[in-house]
Amino acid sequence: MKFRIILLLSVSMLLSAILISACKKNDTVTETYNPTYLNFTVPAGWPTPPTNIFANNPLTEEGFQLGKKLFYDGKLSKDGNFPCASCHQQFAAFATFDHDFSHGFNNSFTTRNAPGLFNLAWMTKMHWDGGISHIEVQPLAPITAQNEMAETIENVLIKLNADVDYPRLFKSAFGSSDITSQRMLKALAQFMGSIISSNSKYDQVKRGEASFTSSEQNGYTFFKAHCETCHKEPLFTDNSFRNTGMAVNPFLNDFGSMRITNDRNDSLKFKVPSLRNVLLTFPYSHDGRFYSLGAVLDHYRTGIITTQPTLDPLLVGRIAMTNNEKNDLIYFLNTLSDTTMTKAARFAQ
Repeated sequence: MKFRIILLLSVSMLLSAILISACKKNDTVTETYNPTYLNFTVPAGWPTPPTNIFANNPLTEEGFQLGKKLFYDGKLSKDGNFPCASCHQQFAAFATFDHDFSHGFNNSFTTRNAPGLFNLAWMTKMHWDGGISHIEVQPLAPITAQNEMAETIENVLIKLNADVDYPRLFKSAFGSSDITSQRMLKALAQFMGSIISSNSKYDQVKRGEASFTSSEQNGYTFFKAHCETCHKEPLFTDNSFRNTGMAVNPFLNDFGSMRITNDRNDSLKFKVPSLRNVLLTFPYSHDGRFYSLGAVLDHYRTGIITTQPTLDPLLVGRIAMTNNEKNDLIYFLNTLSDTTMTKAARFAQ
């Protein structure tokens, strides 16, 4: 009898263990990873991007939304006060509004003017000196710079793992709740790479939906004759690096691309910025020295230092421009503002 009782207890315990094990297995079954894939649409008439920035990072709604949350989250900075969006403000075409340099950690300032973040899919080199070659690694520079976000990737991941929302968001975006630096950077790339500026008045004119005023048309004609080589339509940049004849800033001693290449032929060469949204992204130049479009155009009229050895050959004779032509050109440049992008709820916090 005692043996039979022991046997029955043993069988009962074994069945219980099997049932508990089955329940545990059912608890660990994850939902099927089924993201909402998005198409990256090239605006009509635009060139195909030189590389597919989403080739190894499929664009999904879940990845985009995770990237947006990260972009606006102060956890990516040391003290929580400097998210990506603190230097790249949507209403300023994702540049820094009205500041030559952006504020950083511990009352520091950046050493270059923050460029607008849009149409990045067409860029093969980023930053004013071209030191970054892929959108997925670009955030590493500001996150770890002591005068910007001043954080380490390890600490960022610790903070994201401690947040109640991020494991779920990473799971939705990538299929599991593992939070890694690679996934964080891919999500940021999906958000930033999706920001396209293509609905300014200029674009509407090109699509036959609007018309230039006479002053805007005169400015466009002047632009086509004197500016388009470097600021190539429709991106309004050729993504090259050129010396435009500005004096070296004595406080920064910034020599542009030469800092990356160590080639004297690259001295004082900086990235040709896009003129899209130029009305919204002042001040201008790599160090924000120009606070108005008028000041920029005056530089090209009379301010170019023509004795610099690496000066772009196109600027040796400066750009002759009457006051009327200057004013008309400014009228045209104003048509490049894309308020659809700067007010889009999809890109807002």
